[in-house]
Amino acid sequence: MSEETYFNFSNKVLFVPMVAVLLIWTVFWVEIRFQINLNQYGIYPRTLMGLRGILFSPFLHGSVEHLYNNTIPIAILTASLVYFYRSVSLKVLLWGVLFSGLLTWFIGRPSYHIGASGLIYVLASFIFFKGIFTKHYRLVALSLMVVFIYGSLLWFIFPLKDDISWEGHLSGFITGLFFALFVKAKIPKTKKYAWELENYNEEEDEFLRHFDEDGNFIEDKYEVEKSEDPTYKITYHYKENKTKDKT
Repeated sequence: MSEETYFNFSNKVLFVPMVAVLLIWTVFWVEIRFQINLNQYGIYPRTLMGLRGILFSPFLHGSVEHLYNNTIPIAILTASLVYFYRSVSLKVLLWGVLFSGLLTWFIGRPSYHIGASGLIYVLASFIFFKGIFTKHYRLVALSLMVVFIYGSLLWFIFPLKDDISWEGHLSGFITGLFFALFVKAKIPKTKKYAWELENYNEEEDEFLRHFDEDGNFIEDKYEVEKSEDPTYKITYHYKENKTKDKT
């Protein structure tokens, strides 16, 4: 697949992030509007009822601040995933929620784990490592941008604060790395120049013909011939003025 075809813009780049953001804000609005608390639908590790949180926990948030902190990253990273890894975007999103949630259920503390941060870590980890592994210059550039913007997220996979689910963050990070290693994505073919091809012949290169073996510029034949014959013939052309003087 050529780069022009691979990087074509699709409406999904806007639609998928909008749906994700709308869902998490709608759930939070329902909790506020009807004065209910749905935290019990989060992941509660190593309990049968806690398994339902694998599906529901990404849509639940404890406060406006918690919701806001997850909104912008989920929108940016989801859009990046859909645009740059369109062929596997749905797989990474769905299986990312499942695998990261299941791992959180297995290693987490006995408490309700809620929020979309686990999925955020899946996306950030996958986009970073996948770009590095592919070695495609645009995807590597995307990986570096993720590090530049969200590199500080790495600290929160460690137990720094008691009120933060570092287990969910760590589970998402591991899941994203796993997907980057084993999920095969279509990668665009990088355009190669003539000098990069295996059958490239330097002697047939029109540009290199202007240089000698030492890299010195060689004047072309026209310039040499012109310098040897300094005489030039100049011809003047006159146009007859057909308008008559009326004075």
